[in-house]
Amino acid sequence: MGGLSLPHLLLAAVVVLILFGGKGKISELMGDVAKGIKSFKKGLSDEEPAPKPADPAAPAKTLDHQAPAPAEAARDPNKVG
Repeated sequence: MGGLSLPHLLLAAVVVLILFGGKGKISELMGDVAKGIKSFKKGLSDEEPAPKPADPAAPAKTLDHQAPAPAEAARDPNKVG
C-alpha cells in the first residue's frame, strides 16, 4: 500500500502526454499558457517611469452630481407591496 504501481505510472504518463505532448489542441493551449506566464513575469520586471507630480497652481477638480430622487417618488404607484 502507498506505492505507485504500474497502472498509476501509466495513467500519469498518459495525462502528461495529453497535456504537454503531441500536436493536439491541449498541448497548444498549455504552450499559450506558458507564453502568457512568461510575458506576465516580464511585465512585472519592467520598470515604469515615476509619475509626474501634480501642478500645485492648477485648480482642484470637482465632480458635479445630482441629488438622488426621494424614495417615495421612485416607487411605482401601481405596484402593491
